[in-house]
Formats: sequence, structure tokens, C-alpha cells
Amino acid sequence: MTDLIAGISARRFLTSAATLALAAASAALSSAPVLAQDELNALVWCDHTDPALIEPFEKANNVKVNLKEYEGTGAGLSIIDQSRPGDWDVLVIDGVDVQRAVDKEILAEMPADALPNADIFPEVRMEANNSRDGKIYAVTEKFGYNTVSYDKTKVDPADMKDMSKLWSEKYKGRIAVYDYYLPMIGLTGIDLGKATSSLTDADMPAIKDKLLALKANAKQVSDVVSSQTALATGEVDIVFGGGEWLTAGLVKDKPNLDWTIPEQGAVRWAQSIGVMKSSTKKDLALKFVQYIVSPEGQARLATSSCYWAMPANAKAGEHLTAEQKTALRWNEQADYLKRTQLYPIPSAELDAKMQDAWTEMLQN
Repeated sequence: MTDLIAGISARRFLTSAATLALAAASAALSSAPVLAQDELNALVWCDHTDPALIEPFEKANNVKVNLKEYEGTGAGLSIIDQSRPGDWDVLVIDGVDVQRAVDKEILAEMPADALPNADIFPEVRMEANNSRDGKIYAVTEKFGYNTVSYDKTKVDPADMKDMSKLWSEKYKGRIAVYDYYLPMIGLTGIDLGKATSSLTDADMPAIKDKLLALKANAKQVSDVVSSQTALATGEVDIVFGGGEWLTAGLVKDKPNLDWTIPEQGAVRWAQSIGVMKSSTKKDLALKFVQYIVSPEGQARLATSSCYWAMPANAKAGEHLTAEQKTALRWNEQADYLKRTQLYPIPSAELDAKMQDAWTEMLQN
């Protein structure tokens, strides 16, 4: 986030009547003075940093939106803990973690009639996550899938419909694994026939063994950029944990890249946006949230330069091209939503065990 500019420039006092008269005449001839530009500070994911998304709001409201990008809810909450009350006005957060922010009294209540909830795809409204005791603290803005991305010229697309193939000798050394423990543990659990919503300590030994076998079959475990680059350059043929967010924005230049939901299912992620409780600019912050979840804002967010994914507002389709909707699999969402599960939401104790299992996998 750019630092707020402080200080006042020195001004010369006008002391003579003649000078005052000249100043008055000049003022009358000049255009109206420019109002000081307001500022809004938002803690966001990288897809919100695209000027094509932010600039229309800035121009329409004569505001400068200062953005700080972060990855992972833990990192975002740490930034907030180290900030002063009022430093942040808007927060983008993983949908399954909204309740953590509510517990920490980070988010402000938003009026239901100020949000287009009726236009949000029902399956991703996530009322249980975005609300508490009838009060709305966040709204879903974008969603997608951690699943299987691949180069369809180098693998058998039929194989990609069976998640278990990623553990087969056929694809040994040709796979990149997305380096984020929650969705990958969720996917591994799904391959074992377990529901992400009901994982327990008792499931972790089998999941850990499966992760270790996956690591042995993979070429690399890497972050978003490294995984995407490896697939695009042909260094790997498959990204386990990828999805439309990894490949949709590349399809125009790389039509050989594709993604699918295996028959076993996949993990669905959703991101939410809300107003910070300590913000001193709540009206402007709410206006920003309203823009982001408007059909126009949603279309721009869905096709952000950082990564593409499905807009939560169904009316965004009116502002997407046929090619963009094809890349996002717009017409297949009803089926995908039925066959995917949300990220695991573990207790603190189970979360620690999941992270330990992931760390052990990385170190082997």
C-alpha cells in the first residue's frame, strides 16, 4: 500500500490590496478548484490489483484505492494484527475463513438490502460462512476449483477424469503439485472417498501416506506462478490442484491447456469481501464492495490479469464475451457445483496436524 502523504506545503500570504484584488480576479477566471482526492485502503488477493478492475471505481468516485496483496488467511490476519485500527477499510478473505474474522471482530455488519444476494449463485452464497446471527459480514465475490489442469496434447484427457491416475507410473515425473496444504489435503481425502467437511484426526494417517506417494510421483511442489509457468512451458504436463484459475487466462495463447473435474470430484474455493469494522470510511468502503459485486465489477474481476475464475454474481454473464464464458466453463457450472466440496475447515488442533503432514511430505 502506498504511504499516505502527510504535511502541508508552505503558503505565501497576500499582503497588499492590489495583490488580493488580482488573486480574486484570477480565481473568478479559473476553473473550480479540484477537490482533494479521498483514499481507501484494501487488503486483497492479487486479482484485485488489476487496473482494469480498480480504475473505473477510482474515476467514478474521485478516490485512490491503495491495495496491499497477501496470500493465505493467516498472512492477512497477521497484517491486520500489526496494523492500527482504521488502517484498512476493505478485506478480501477466503470464504471459509470469514467466521475467523468475525470472531476477531474485524468485519463490520453490512445491510442486506445493499448487496445483490439474490443475484449470487445459490450454491456459493455461503450464508453460514458470510453471516452470523442474521447479520451479514461478507459477500461471496468469486469462486473456482482446485482440481486438475493439464496439457491435452501430452496426456490422455480421459485419464484426467480419474484422479487416481495421478498416482500411476504413467505420469511419474510429469506432475506439479500446488503448494497449499488445505485444498491438496481436501483433494487427497476426496480420492480416498472422504468428505472434506468431516475429516478427523483418524483420517490423517491415510491422507499422509497418500501425500507421500503423490510427492514421489511428482516432479515438483510449487506455488501458483511456478506451477503455471511449468505447465505453460512444457516442464510438466499436469498440475494437481490447478483449475480454471490456472489455465483460463492462458487459453487464448495456449489452446493446448485444459482443466477438468475428475469423476471423484474436486475442491471448491470461494473468496468473500467485506468492510473493516475499524474503518473510518465505511460508506465509501461499502460502495467499493457494491462495485466489486456489481455485474460490471464481477466481469472485470472474473477476468483479472492475475487469475480468472467464476464471478459469484450470475448477472456478470451479460458483460462477458462468448470466449470468456467458454474459458470459464460458464454453462457447466451447475454440474461442477454439484460435484465439488468446499475446503476443509479444521479445528486448530486438526489444522496443526494437517500442516505437519504437509511439511513432512515436502521434506521427503
